[in-house]
Amino acid sequence: MTTPDQLEREHTLQTAVTRYNDLRMREALGEVGLTVDESLQALALGELIIRKAGYGRQLSVRGARSAGASWAQIGAALGMTRQSAWEAHTRWINDQAEQFRTTGVAGFDAEQEAQARDLAGDGA
Repeated sequence: MTTPDQLEREHTLQTAVTRYNDLRMREALGEVGLTVDESLQALALGELIIRKAGYGRQLSVRGARSAGASWAQIGAALGMTRQSAWEAHTRWINDQAEQFRTTGVAGFDAEQEAQARDLAGDGA
């Protein structure tokens, strides 16, 4: 069975989107129906795209903070309040730290977590 974790090793965000679009177009046009495997691959690709885009989003938030953007500016760029933007980023930092504690490889080690929290500030 195809999973997002398997596909992550095969695809960049761009190639995942391209394959996903190809499958969706075939399905939308109805010329040739998708097989069960292709339908499941489309689901897994959709999840992979969400994950990769979310990670990229948080890296962009870090870049904006490093460049001096306020949480109000970041929130506006994301179409949300400053508090919501800060909370989402803080959850991402928590997830990255937990991932490192679980795997010992991926995610943020203690030093990277501290740097990320320092950059994020208190949300003000």
